[in-house]
Amino acid sequence: MRVRLTARRASGLLLVALVGCGTTRMTDSPRAATEMLLTSQAVDYAVAQLDFSVLGEQTVFLDTTALDKDLVDKGYLVSTVRQQLLAHGALLQEDKWRAQFVVELRAGALGTDRQGVMVGTPAVSLPSVIPGLPTSIPEIALMKKNEQRGVAKIGVFAYNRVTGRAVWQSGLIDSSSQEKNTWVFGTGPFTRGTLRKRTELVGQPLPDITHPGELFDHKGEKELARVINAAGKEQFYPNHNVPAPPQPLPAALLGVTGGAILADQPLLR
Repeated sequence: MRVRLTARRASGLLLVALVGCGTTRMTDSPRAATEMLLTSQAVDYAVAQLDFSVLGEQTVFLDTTALDKDLVDKGYLVSTVRQQLLAHGALLQEDKWRAQFVVELRAGALGTDRQGVMVGTPAVSLPSVIPGLPTSIPEIALMKKNEQRGVAKIGVFAYNRVTGRAVWQSGLIDSSSQEKNTWVFGTGPFTRGTLRKRTELVGQPLPDITHPGELFDHKGEKELARVINAAGKEQFYPNHNVPAPPQPLPAALLGVTGGAILADQPLLR
């Protein structure tokens, strides 16, 4: 009797295990995250070169009509330029007639391109010996490298809205960002570029052989130092050689970001 009860219980548990399975739906965005990061980083590099200090404490209207309406990252570019204007003390106006100066923005290029090289034999399809049975030779790569670049080329100039006289121009500014993937004898990808703090293998940061006592955590974000304690066991502590924290925001942005409001700036009152 006990044997029968045990067999029935085992059968019941097996049935529950078989029935209690589930699935998770996974989707991808229309654009790859790497593509968006490369493009936005190129925009950041380009806009950082704009010096709007000549327009400090002046009422300014940002004219974006020269930008292509189908430009995919138009919103990010416009917002970044507006932030740069505010950082240099410009008083942005939503209406053109309220501003003394007009800043016109244009983009010659904003997107990504890709190039690659391979040493080896590419995949080849051969005529089938038996009808209905295709024959193909897979890719045999001794070394392969793919590179994707984000490119931004922008131009900005400012003029007096009333007189029409030019007061400032940036010239043509271009910048780029890179993402490089390399495979060696089928091993990879080894990923490096402007988006990565260090070389990664299949999404995981590689240890730094030049500093064997320094490691990264599982996210690759915090550098750790390995210390052997008195008991002879390993312990890991935040490394004091991590990059310095970002510098404080310019004074022109303090009233917008929650800091002390500047009394001498009417826009921030």
